Amino acid sequence: MEQQVFGGEYQSGRPARPLWAAMRRGFLGRCPHCGEGKLFRAFVKPVEKCDVCGEDLHHHRSDDLPAYLVIVVVGHVVLGGFMAIEMTSTWSMWQHLAVWVPLTLIMALGLLQPIKGAVIGLQWANYMHGFGGEDDQLETHPEL
Repeated sequence: MEQQVFGGEYQSGRPARPLWAAMRRGFLGRCPHCGEGKLFRAFVKPVEKCDVCGEDLHHHRSDDLPAYLVIVVVGHVVLGGFMAIEMTSTWSMWQHLAVWVPLTLIMALGLLQPIKGAVIGLQWANYMHGFGGEDDQLETHPEL
């Protein structure tokens, strides 16, 4: 059985790609390879290939991770703010709803695309899911 190895030169023998730079480029909506081309053609729909450098970007498999990360970030901010307000003042229920519901929606929608871009940059930098030149092979377990 052959095992696919992710990562740079120490793990796989391939040249290391800049992890933080790729994630920053993805966070800003740019190609993780060149930092010039657009990463998204729609709100959370990545382009198939970079218009500037030609890097194939259709390999990404970010799936649900960006949404989970957004939930963690937004949840911590909103819950922390809610608890701080509850400890220091006496807001009515409608005041809480008027502040926290819009803030939650704005933060979630505002962070979803940048975090998805950062996850795609992470996958590109670590040669994951086809970004290393090989296709992902589905594992089969006939004994199951």
